[in-house]
Formats: sequence, structure tokens, C-alpha cells
Amino acid sequence: MLYPNPFNLIISMQRVFSPDVDPDAVRFVLGDYPSDPAAIEEVVLERIPYYYDWEVHNMPWYFPTTRAVLEKGRGDCKARAIVLGSILEAKHIPYRINSSPIHVWVEYEGKVETSIENPRARFYQQDPETGKKFFQIPDIGLREVMNSTWRGFWHPMPDGRKALLLSGIFVLALIRVLLYKNRAVGIDKI
Repeated sequence: MLYPNPFNLIISMQRVFSPDVDPDAVRFVLGDYPSDPAAIEEVVLERIPYYYDWEVHNMPWYFPTTRAVLEKGRGDCKARAIVLGSILEAKHIPYRINSSPIHVWVEYEGKVETSIENPRARFYQQDPETGKKFFQIPDIGLREVMNSTWRGFWHPMPDGRKALLLSGIFVLALIRVLLYKNRAVGIDKI
């Protein structure tokens, strides 16, 4: 119900650990971008408006390619991060892509920390120059994770998909109850 094509979830999981940063995909726009990474980030955030994965890809969570983001012209934090990373790489500006349970962002020299974009919040980071990978338990409150999940998963989910998901859960619970009753009846006959 959530992933009619489960392959998209598998691809997305792989892209968390190997994001599709593609400097060739952004070469045609490089002249429009400044050289300061913070200014580049501002332009990316302006040109790639934020939309949830449900709204762009019709699934709850998807990690796109740089070319797909540029074609659609919109996306969430993952989409914006790979476009920013692609531009920084094309301009030979050092950066790292960070992931947390609720956010993906690009870190570069001079990056201003926020409550969700800071070294304590990251779960995974890979340095594109060295390939070095970094894992840690993120310091993010459970309430923030739950609020983020609600905003990004449930709220934008199409009503038809919500109905299918809830009815599927109901059917699974009903099957479980019926199997339990049948098993109990079989035990009584022994």
C-alpha cells in the first residue's frame, strides 16, 4: 500500500549511504550560482521548493537522484541536499552530507548550526573526498522525531492510501484474532 513498487524503498535505503551526488547534472546551472557555499545553499533552497515525498513521488519516503530532482523542480531535504552537494562538488568546495532519522543536510565550512543541522543530530555522515563513514546515535528528542514523522508521513498521505493502510491493519488484526480462536478451539478438543 505504501510502496506499490518495493524496489523504490530498497534503492532509497542504498542512497542514504551513497547519495546520488552528480556534478555533471548541475553543470548547466553553475554560472547562475555564487561561490560562497552559504549563498549557494540559499539559492538551492529558493529554486527547489520544499515538498514532501508523498507530494512529489507518491510514496512516503524516497531518496531521488540529482537529475530527478532537477526534472521535478521540487523535493524535500534529501532532494535539496543532493543538489547542493552536486553544485558544491562541481565547484570543488568541500562538503559532507549528513543524515539523521528526520533530516538530511549538507555540512560545509562556515555552515551555521540549527536544532536539526548539527553534529549531535547526525546519525550518518560520509566524506566524499575520503570516503570515510561516520555513525553515531543521534541526539534528537523522541517528540521531535514523532512530530516530524506526523508532518512528513501521515499528514500529506493521500486519503485513499490512509484508508488502505488502516483497513490493512484491521484485516491483519482480524486474521490474528480468528487464528487465535481456531487454535483455542483445537486445543479444547484434545
